[in-house]
Amino acid sequence: MGVCNFVATKRTCHRPVKNPRELKQHGITLSHLIKFIQMKSIRLEINNATSFLAAGALDEVSANVPAAQKALEQQTCLGNDFLGWMHLPSSITPEFLGEIKTCAQTLRENCDTIVVAGIGGSYLGARAVIEALGNQFEWLTNDGSNPVILFAGNNIGEDYLYELCEYLKGRKFGVINISKSGTTTETALAFRLLKKQCEDQRGKEVARKVIVAVTDAKKGAARITANQEGYTSFIIPDNVGGRFSVLTPVGLLPIACAGFDIDALVQGATDMEKECSTEDNIATQYAAVRNALYRAGKKIEILVNYQPKLHFMNEWWKQLYGESEGKDGVGIFPAAVDFTTDLHSMGQWIQEGERSIFETVISVETPRHKVLFPHDEENLDGLNFLTGKRVDEVNKMAELGTLLAHVDGGVPNMRVVLPELNEYYLGQLIYFFERACGVSGLLLDVNPFNQPGVEAYKKNMFALLGKPGYEAETEAIQARLK
Repeated sequence: MGVCNFVATKRTCHRPVKNPRELKQHGITLSHLIKFIQMKSIRLEINNATSFLAAGALDEVSANVPAAQKALEQQTCLGNDFLGWMHLPSSITPEFLGEIKTCAQTLRENCDTIVVAGIGGSYLGARAVIEALGNQFEWLTNDGSNPVILFAGNNIGEDYLYELCEYLKGRKFGVINISKSGTTTETALAFRLLKKQCEDQRGKEVARKVIVAVTDAKKGAARITANQEGYTSFIIPDNVGGRFSVLTPVGLLPIACAGFDIDALVQGATDMEKECSTEDNIATQYAAVRNALYRAGKKIEILVNYQPKLHFMNEWWKQLYGESEGKDGVGIFPAAVDFTTDLHSMGQWIQEGERSIFETVISVETPRHKVLFPHDEENLDGLNFLTGKRVDEVNKMAELGTLLAHVDGGVPNMRVVLPELNEYYLGQLIYFFERACGVSGLLLDVNPFNQPGVEAYKKNMFALLGKPGYEAETEAIQARLK
């Protein structure tokens, strides 16, 4: 990325910067700039997957990729009214990011705890990024430099809500309510509790300042409440579905509240958007390989990480692909594991179970911190041969050893490699998976952007609860239970 592009992204300068001293005027240090100039890109390794395919199998699938790409770009595909994510990163302006950061700063200054109320795509993307970038023990050692970020409205657990409300007693907390309709049961229930507690503890005037709505522009219960109460609000674009919304205020606001660099996150996604505009790119390659494997009988994809920080990135990915592809009786089932932890629970099945699976590994080249293996005089565990080595070297050998074992065991393997875990590369990763998901869904000949099956459980739940307007459904479902 050149100097001009970086500066234009970080501030409002739209001309090349020739004198490094000018950088200070834009709040950019030389070291910061050098870091960005040296940024690499995530990469995809597919050799250990394509080796399992019959001759011509990948070419057969790849031949359909240009049509899928064209349908996405020209918005002629199924679900074309939900393609706002396609060029979202490059459309985000510094001014818009400034609005997000201003709101985040208000919450950070007035809250020691921020509760993000949302479910599905309304919380998974934000949580994935926050947990990937954050200190995993910050909630225990918090020094007050950042608010504690908690999540609610993603379940209907009575004990969870009770314990959350108990924790919030006496705390200066705020709420980010993320819901397009404002009527999603899980989120609406949690928000009703949180709103009342916030008003009771902090007063209505302060509550208006520290409750933010991310919702529809004009309609829905959350919009009406925001307008009536005078909450700061941000709009969820009509043409961006929930699972593709992490680069909208849905994800950007909580991420900024947690203290992370949303400029870099968006820049990473923007750079990947540009890379994916070509006919042959890592997103189309990933989509083509996984579909070729699916046609060859590999019905389950297991996303693997070797960093505990990436657990919720796995969860975000599961929703993205499961809700996009699982319909019309087809679809690759998205599963996920945290290695090496889950090697000691699921490793046996993966190694020798039914050969209906393939793996995609997210690998991080360089960890953020350095820990060296110590020497022990007694050496009872027999590990002195590792003395002086980085713990990550042991982890990398576990990753390589597992890959070789699983390939030998008949499991195709792909690797998505991140140079390191930071905002920029996570932005790349997010857009890479989103773009590949769109292409992959079209290769499966489904609408990747709807989720009709999600409504079935809601209808049954409302009928069982006796919600007004569902009288006929209540009668019918009660008859089934007799």
